This record gives sequence, structure tokens and C-alpha cells, in this order.
Amino acid sequence: MNGLGFDAVAAVLLLPLAGAALLAVLPGYRLTARLNVLVSGLTLAAALALVLDGRPEPGTYLLVDDLNIVFIVLNTFVGFTTSVFSASYIGHELESGRLTPTYLRFYHAMYQVMMFGMNLALVANNIGLMWVAVELATLTTVLMVGIYRTHEALEAAWKYFILGSVGIALALFGTILVYMAARPVVGEGMDAMVWTVLLERAAGFDPALVNVAFVFLLLGYGTKVGLAPLHAWLPDAHAEGPTPISAVLSGLLLNVALYAVLRFKLLLAANPGGIATGPLMVTMGLASVLLAAVMLYRRRDIKRLFAYSSIEHMGIIVFAFGMGGPLANFAGLLHMVMHSLTKSAIFFAVGHVAQIKGTQRMSEIGGLTETHPWLGWSLVLGVVAIAGLPPMGIFMSEFLLVSSTFARAPVLTVILVAGLLLAFGALLMRLNGLAFGEPKGATAPAHASYVPMFAHLALVLAAGLFLPGPVVAWFQNVAALLG
Repeated sequence: MNGLGFDAVAAVLLLPLAGAALLAVLPGYRLTARLNVLVSGLTLAAALALVLDGRPEPGTYLLVDDLNIVFIVLNTFVGFTTSVFSASYIGHELESGRLTPTYLRFYHAMYQVMMFGMNLALVANNIGLMWVAVELATLTTVLMVGIYRTHEALEAAWKYFILGSVGIALALFGTILVYMAARPVVGEGMDAMVWTVLLERAAGFDPALVNVAFVFLLLGYGTKVGLAPLHAWLPDAHAEGPTPISAVLSGLLLNVALYAVLRFKLLLAANPGGIATGPLMVTMGLASVLLAAVMLYRRRDIKRLFAYSSIEHMGIIVFAFGMGGPLANFAGLLHMVMHSLTKSAIFFAVGHVAQIKGTQRMSEIGGLTETHPWLGWSLVLGVVAIAGLPPMGIFMSEFLLVSSTFARAPVLTVILVAGLLLAFGALLMRLNGLAFGEPKGATAPAHASYVPMFAHLALVLAAGLFLPGPVVAWFQNVAALLG
């Protein structure tokens, strides 16, 4: 491996691990919150070094290529901004008595373990190691969802654990089937699990085995993506866990599971007898969009509302990658990045709102633009962005996807647009009550920093107005790789 690149990859993995060890033993909220931000910032710097200073050569266990570098940079950036938001948000939770100093120390340590797990899943060149990393990130977030120790939080964590375990078991079985398909061609041992070797030799694999494997992998990792009908854990986990974890779940962990699906999609494409993965992904994507769009009208909890919005948008992204082709893949990548930035910004705003109002029930929240103008209008901008209105970045990605789909499958376009319009109506209806009209509930000052929220929304707005040439070329290259 090339020296600088190897050092950067090592830093992306070892910084969160070392930070977790320190945060588990250090006392004091201020020190641990600042250390959590520092470690997350250094990890982001290491990820940017992979872009600027070159990448290492693939090894038996680690890989950095055009596909995962997009995910790595996005993962570490949102991880850093969420740690900044979390520093003050969690401090208020400590002051209010919802968290004890012991649980707070546990929270900060688990935050870095979660970042380590996600980063490892993204850079793993071994399909077994990737599975272990996704499982580690899942178990960590399960523990964090239940950190408030209320009946509802523990129930949500348990539900997440059960459904997540079913999903990860299906993914494990799919991984084993891929190994069995590779073994006669590659031979016994570690090489039959190394992604770069598998891709190179995939044409010789038994098509029956890899086809069955992909079905299990799509269902297994699709559970983590939050695709219907495997989505039931996601609304509860978002509603009952700390808001920074809701931001990370929507903005990052769903993407990590999606990344695993894309890796295996490439493997199937390299096998002449492999099934067409597109129709499966298109079907699950559209089902998720339509289900979430309908369910948005029935939500009463503000965090559950945006949890279902995450299901909708992951459905859009999976639909885009299922359609395939340069334009749809480009739209899928852009939508993934824009959704991560927008949805995490919305959860930052929702966290502020919940602390100000002392509730997550939308019937008890209103008039935010009057009582807290900065917060209220930021929430308006976030909802405008996630609803797909111009000039925000999500409008651009949805426009590209609808254009690409209409040119190839007009019937699917009608279904997709119907889902988008249904969700659009629900979000605007809810926004009207939250942001405008007579103020409702408490009017306490916000306790957490607005800077991460503003930074994310500014990036989403900038992307809607102008995408720099190097970013476009980067995404076009990745879109071509995805086929």
C-alpha cells in the first residue's frame, strides 16, 4: 500500500477506536464532548487526505476506490457535524436529568465505536469483514437507541435488535453463499472473500448460487436500509433514541447498508448468468416510496414523521440504482448525498424543537417562525429541500431521476411521481402547523448549536444552484462503475 494513503486509511479507522477507548474512561461532560468533536474532526481530515493525497493499493482487508470514497467522505463529514450538534444537545439532556454522567460517558464512547464500525464497513475489501463491521455499527446504535432507559426507548431498542438480527442473519447467509460460489473458482482460503478478487473472477461463479445469494443479501442489508416491508424498526428507533443518533441513522447508517447492496450488485453484473438485480431493487424502492408517502399522513410524532421520510428517500435512491445507467446512477448518488445532508439538518432542527417545547407531539408545537425565527425558518428550508422543491439539491436529483425513468419506463415514472407528490403534500401540511399559525407550547431558548444545521442547509442549497466540475466528474465516474 502507498504510504500516505495507508496512513490516512489507518487514521480513519484507528482514530475513532482510540477515541472510544479514551471516552469510555474520561470523566466530565465538557471534556468528553470536546474530545468527541476533536476525534470526529480528525477522522474527517484523514478522509479528505484520501481524496487529496492519493489512495492506497487494495489489500487483503482494506480497499479505497472511486465508489467507497464518496461514502467515506460523506460519513466522516456528517459524523463530525453531528458531534458538534451533539456536544450541546446532550449537555442539555444531562442538565434535565434524562441522562446520567455514566450514561453520558457511555454515549460518547459508543458514538466513536459506531463511527469505527461504519468506516470499517466502507473500507473493507473482505465481504466477511464488511458483514462484521455492519453488525458492529448496528449493535452500537441499538445500545444508543435505548440509552434513555424508558419503557418506550427499551422497546424500540429491542425491536431494532430483533429485526436487525433477522436482517443481518440473512446477509450472513448470502455472504456464505457468495463464498461457496467463489471457492471452486478462486480456491479455499481468504481470497474467496476478497472483494477485488471476487469481482475479477465473478464470470466463473455458479450463477444459481450467486443469484440466491443476492436475494438474501438484498433482504438482509435492505433491512438496515429501511426498505419496505423490512422497515418497522426505523420509526421507533428514530423516535425514542437521542436526536443526534436519529441524524446519524438517517444520514449515515442507512447509506452504509446501501453501499453493501451496491457492492454485490456489481458482482452479479459481472456474472453472465446473474439475474437482473434492477427489477428487484426497483420494486422494493417503489414499495418503500409509496408506503412511506401514505404513512406520512398518519404521524403525530415529529421524529416519526421524518423517519418515514427517510424510508421514502432511501426508496428513491434504491429505485435509482435499480434503474441503472449513467443518468439514474448519477441521480442516485446525488440524492444520497443531498438526503444525508438535508435529513441530518432536519433532525438537528427537530432536536432543538423537542428541547424547546418539551415534546415531540406535533399537536403541541406551532408558530416556530414567530417564537424562534432562526429555527423556524431553518426547519421550513429543510422541509422545502426534503420535499424536492427548487432550488435545493434534492430537486435536481429527483428531476434527473424522473427524466431518466420517463425516457425508459414511463409507467414507472407515473408510480414514482405519484409517491413523490403524496409525500410532498403530507410534508407541507405538517410544516404549516409546525412553523406557522398561533404559537403553541413552551418558548424556552434553544440549547444546541445552530451551526451544523446551517452548514448542511447551505451545502444543499449550493448544490441545487451549482455543482462544481470536479464533483460532477467524480460522480459521473462512479455512476459509470455502477453500470
